[in-house]
Amino acid sequence: MSVLDAVGNTPVIELKNITAGIKGISLFVKLEYLNPSGSVKDRAAKAMIHRGIDDGKLTKDKIILDSTSGNTGIAYAMFGAALGYKVKLFMPANASMERKKLIRAYGAEIIETDPLEGSDGAYRRAVELAKQEPDIYFFPNQYDNIENLRMHYDTTGIELYKQCKPTHFVAGTGTSGTFMGVSKRLKNFDQAIQVVLMQPDSPFHGLEGMKHMGATIRPKIFDESIADAQVEVKTEDAYKMTRRLATEEGLFVGISSGANVHAAQELAKTLPKGSRVATILCDNGFRYLSEPLWRDL
Repeated sequence: MSVLDAVGNTPVIELKNITAGIKGISLFVKLEYLNPSGSVKDRAAKAMIHRGIDDGKLTKDKIILDSTSGNTGIAYAMFGAALGYKVKLFMPANASMERKKLIRAYGAEIIETDPLEGSDGAYRRAVELAKQEPDIYFFPNQYDNIENLRMHYDTTGIELYKQCKPTHFVAGTGTSGTFMGVSKRLKNFDQAIQVVLMQPDSPFHGLEGMKHMGATIRPKIFDESIADAQVEVKTEDAYKMTRRLATEEGLFVGISSGANVHAAQELAKTLPKGSRVATILCDNGFRYLSEPLWRDL
């Protein structure tokens, strides 16, 4: 067994304290931060690396190259260390100190990009280098790689359905792999399941890893038509919920998880009794301790 075998099969728990005032509704969270590198991105990174190896595109003489805001990069770095591959990542310079240190701790190289250009700027740099030197780099391209979506269709969505039989699923999007893959699988199980797309309420937001799709490069794997509804979340509301998850549920998670739960809770308030809402806790909170959310501790 290797670290790759530890990916997936994460538990689902029901939130009891945060939802105490919502009668007759269940709110479930899938603890994806219990994957070995600490985030949901382990699933996609594993799938893309395996596909590269199986197709002969990732060989021992090549360097794994991609852009990242943090979590996928950490997963690449961890798997690269375990499998013996060098990893080079383009990453916005304003990414948290903790995420950079984690990536470097695994031995990967970071090239920091203009923070004003965000994840789009890092992506453009990765695409440019991959085109310039295709014989040196293996470029999974997490934003456009169908394996990102397929992994969640084949694993996360099946697990979630078996674990809690949701009537509604809510999640935000970065690369959109989690939302797309899980939504497609849940719809495959039961077309009556409602899937709700969460997005930041502004292009300039503090929801780490989440994209405001109207103001960014859209991943090729993203298709918003699958969503039955869309909701927007303010950064302040996500921060508040992230703190509540820690103090009221004992779940120390990242800001995108707080955004997901806030959106799920607000949806739950509108639903008939007997509804079962599910969402994703994307990553742990340890990689955000230097962020404004926790600076007053």
